[in-house]
This record gives sequence, C-alpha cells and structure tokens, in this order.
Amino acid sequence: MLLPVEWIPKNPTLDAYRKLFTIRNFGTSILNSFYVSIFCTILRLLCASMAAFALTKIKFRGSGMVFALYLTALMIPAQVTFIPLFIVMGKLNLLNSLNAFLFLQFFNAFAIFMLRQKMLTINDAYLEAARIDGAGMWRIFFQIILPLCPGTLATLAILSFMDLWNDYLLPLVLLTDRANYTLPLILNSMQGQFSNQYNLMMAGSLISIIPILIVYICAQKYFKEGLTVGGVKG
Repeated sequence: MLLPVEWIPKNPTLDAYRKLFTIRNFGTSILNSFYVSIFCTILRLLCASMAAFALTKIKFRGSGMVFALYLTALMIPAQVTFIPLFIVMGKLNLLNSLNAFLFLQFFNAFAIFMLRQKMLTINDAYLEAARIDGAGMWRIFFQIILPLCPGTLATLAILSFMDLWNDYLLPLVLLTDRANYTLPLILNSMQGQFSNQYNLMMAGSLISIIPILIVYICAQKYFKEGLTVGGVKG
C-alpha cells in the first residue's frame, strides 16, 4: 500500500465498470437480484398484511396465542433455519431455483408484527360501515384496510427490498449454478485465495447501492410514519 494514502485518484477512470460487465453472468446476477427482491417483497407484504388483518379484524379463538407464536419466531436466528430449509427445498425440488425465495415469503414474523400494530389503530367503524354497504371481506381488505396503511407498507417495502437485495447467506445455501447467482454472490466470487479484485468489488458495490437509494427516495416520506407504528399499544 502506498503511503500516504491517495484518497482522490490522479487519473480517474470508469474502466472498472466496463470490466464488470465482461465478467460471466454479472449482468444476469443483477436481473436475478431484481427478480428476487421485487417479487419477494410484493409477496411478503401481501401475505403479511392478510395475516395481520386476520389477527386484528377477524375474531377467532386462539388469535392471541397465534400472535405469540409469531413473536416467538422473531427470537430465532435466521441462520438456525438454513439446514432445515435446505432439506425442505430439496424435497420440493426447489434447490438452485430463484422460485425457492418466493416460497419462503409466506411467513415473515416482523412484517406481520408491524402491520398488526398499524391495523390495531384502524377504527372498526370503517369495517362495520363497509359491511352495511354490502362489502365482502376481500373488498374490505383491499379497498379499506390496505389504503389506510401506506406508511407501514412503504417502510416494510424498503426494509424488505434492502434485506433481499443484500442477502448473501441464504442464496449461498440454496444456489449452486452460477447462472442463478444474485449480485452479492457474484461480487464475492471476485475474492480469491491469493488475490482480490478490489477495484471491481468496489465498483460492483456502488452499483448494488443505487437501487436501494432509488427505493428509499421514492418512499422516504412514508418511512418515518411506518417506523413509529411499532410503538402503538395493542
């Protein structure tokens, strides 16, 4: 390493970005990451919002116990579930498939907790008025409940997108074919036993930050509201 460190290069160049896209499957990895992040986020929000709606607005015996089980799931480290997930995905023939990540979005305890806390603040009078007008349960859910939760949904969308976009360990466990690699896996492959391509890794890291910034900028006005909803007493 040169001392003193030169923070500003004398001859800046974009050559590292050009080289990135000559790496095999680098462009495909970006598309894979977008596929996993976008569709998994949508599916996670949909499933979590339906679960939260059932726990708050549909009265049934044992709802409190069900919610307690969800909270218990928050205490389990994700890494503990990797081996069982690998076995289950193998039984379902979903190993080395991006669709395996979609299957895992049906249950997300944190998203359910956040949405439940928000839905507890929605007055049941809205639902009663809709029922009087002849609205069914699905219409109440999509046209009344969800439009009243924009802040929480936007916050969860940002957090979920960031979580899925930056996830490294789970794709490492489930994906073996380089053509299905996500962006973090491709960037990690640039590290070798005897040498590292730091210029390409830094350029790729900058590319990986851009989608997160775009998502945050688009939904930032809802972000603060959504983060404070967890403090609502239920």
